[in-house]
This record gives sequence, C-alpha cells and structure tokens, in this order.
Amino acid sequence: VQLQASGGGVVQSGGSLRLSCAASRLPLSLYSMGWFRQAPGKEREFVAAIDWRGSSTNYKDSKKGRFTISRDNAKNTGYLQMNSLKPEDTAVYYCAASRRFSVAEVPTDYDYWGQGTQVTVSS
Repeated sequence: VQLQASGGGVVQSGGSLRLSCAASRLPLSLYSMGWFRQAPGKEREFVAAIDWRGSSTNYKDSKKGRFTISRDNAKNTGYLQMNSLKPEDTAVYYCAASRRFSVAEVPTDYDYWGQGTQVTVSS
C-alpha cells in the first residue's frame, strides 16, 4: 500500500488543521493506521492510532482532547483533526499503516509510511 499525507501548513497558535492520509494500491480497510510526528533534532513520536474498522483509538496522553483520529474506508483515507494547536506541535507529521498490529504506538510495528507533511504553528 502507498500512503500520501497532506493537509499540513502554517497556522497560528490556537488554530486547527486536518491532515489526510490517502492510500492506494490496496484497501486501507485491511490496515490499522497511525500518525506520528518528528520535530527537528527529536525522535519520531507517536500521536494517535486507529484500528482497521475505526472502532478503537489510541492517543498519546498529551494529545487526547485536542487531536482526533478517524478514517473513511470507503474513501481509502485516514484523518487527523488537530485543534488548539501550540507551537510545540510544530513537526513533520507522518501517517503509517500496519497489517500486524492494532492501535500500535511503536514505529517498527508499522509496515508502510507516507512521506510526511509539515505542520508549523506560529506563536
């Protein structure tokens, strides 16, 4: 499966963005999905994950309440809605898909990765 992340951009602190992750070549419904982010000089960090049906989600504690992960299998697309953005949310955001694990938090549990989309939050 190929993943294409989009929707990043520059937003002011307190603003919102919705990231999309479009899958091709195979049905996304076969995979759980996750979102990770990586800021300059830092390791890739888990943000949120959703199981293949969309019935179970997992969030990094600090993101719960501000970020919402969802998916539309009919459109072969996953989403990350980000509200009340803060400057520390600035990073490249990556979507990933896993055939082996559900709502995993570890990058190595994912089989496919998108190219990343830059999110910049200005203060």
